Amino acid sequence: MTDATTEPAPAPTPTPAPARRLHYAWVVAGVALLVLVGSAGFRSTPGLMMDALTGEFGWSHATIASAVSVNLTLYGLTAPFAAALMDRFGVRLVVVCALLTISVGSGLTILMTQSWQLILCWGVLVGLGSGSMAGAFATTVTGRWFRARQGLVTGVLTAAGAAGNLVFMPLLAWLVEQQGWRTAVVVVSLAATAVAVPVLALMRERPADLGLLPYGATEQEPPAPATDGSALLRSLRVLREASRSTAFWLLAGSFAICGATTAGLVGTHFIPAAHDHGMPVTTAASLLAMVGVFDVAGTIASGWFTDRFDSRKLLVTYYALRGISLLFLPQLFAGSLKPPILAFVIFYGLDWVATVPPTVALCRQHFGADAPIVFGWVLASHQIGAALVAGLAGVARDAFGDYDLAWYAAGGLCAIAVLLCLALGRRPAGVPAAPS
Repeated sequence: MTDATTEPAPAPTPTPAPARRLHYAWVVAGVALLVLVGSAGFRSTPGLMMDALTGEFGWSHATIASAVSVNLTLYGLTAPFAAALMDRFGVRLVVVCALLTISVGSGLTILMTQSWQLILCWGVLVGLGSGSMAGAFATTVTGRWFRARQGLVTGVLTAAGAAGNLVFMPLLAWLVEQQGWRTAVVVVSLAATAVAVPVLALMRERPADLGLLPYGATEQEPPAPATDGSALLRSLRVLREASRSTAFWLLAGSFAICGATTAGLVGTHFIPAAHDHGMPVTTAASLLAMVGVFDVAGTIASGWFTDRFDSRKLLVTYYALRGISLLFLPQLFAGSLKPPILAFVIFYGLDWVATVPPTVALCRQHFGADAPIVFGWVLASHQIGAALVAGLAGVARDAFGDYDLAWYAAGGLCAIAVLLCLALGRRPAGVPAAPS
């Protein structure tokens, strides 16, 4: 007679995926790319609506830019907590909740009549939702699912933001101009809900859940650290520990300037600045979409470079080139498309967010397993810089009648970023790599 009590079957040992099968890491990366494409489109809408809202409600550029500033600030401050929440509750749950928050926030704007309602809906709700899918999301996905080609995949996912502008901005600009801004925000709301479906269906948390090793890994790695505690406390603990490092402040400072000179200034004010010079909104939106086209190439190339070259030298090069291009921009605007502004779009587009892959790599080098949360805090500085400049550029436009001072100041900020990156030290000894 056999004993009725049996030992539970052991959990499957993760093994490398068969060579002939597509590793599921690429499926997860594809879902992440779709999410990031959508979230970029969601964030781009206020810049398209600025003139329409001014015409309908009489709100100043500074008032509308304040909603963008709140959005950008919360987008950044949410990121480190979102990374900890993903560790605690799972990527899928956090991302789905974020997408639904964007859907609600965008949809409610069709009912607004006061500027504070714009700040609440687009500033607070859309800011919180999009921030939960910020750079910490891409860093978490690549850190868990990839050992080989981390820089390249990070570059591709970062470029998804530019692709979002490419997909959404010309369509949304046309909708704002032909059908009204309310139609555009309804499209954004429905798109956010639709993107949640593949996340629910296909997103998985870790390779071990499917009995796999991360892509490129050859042996089983240490288990992920326990995350039963408070996500809030863990995020603050990581910040406290990271803030003792000079590298953290150099990365945060340079990335704040990155945000100021991209999302804060160009992403928010390029379209109204071009319109000030007589360019139609749809044409200006198409130019910003072209920035996205070239950024896809530039950021993917940056990811490839990051796998092969010194990340510090890459950042120095990127910020120097960006500063030069912004100093020339005020002389390039015109009422129609001309070769000089197209040259700026190409040059600036290649550099738009090429800074992300080397910045993520430096976070991994200096902070190991805590890199996703540390990058979340670095990203928070990026968005705070973006928020400050988004608001200040609107004030400058109202005060001086143009954006020239803002463009020149941005060029000077890029010179400061170059100095900060030059001050970064090399990889510290004894920092362990992040586990899967």
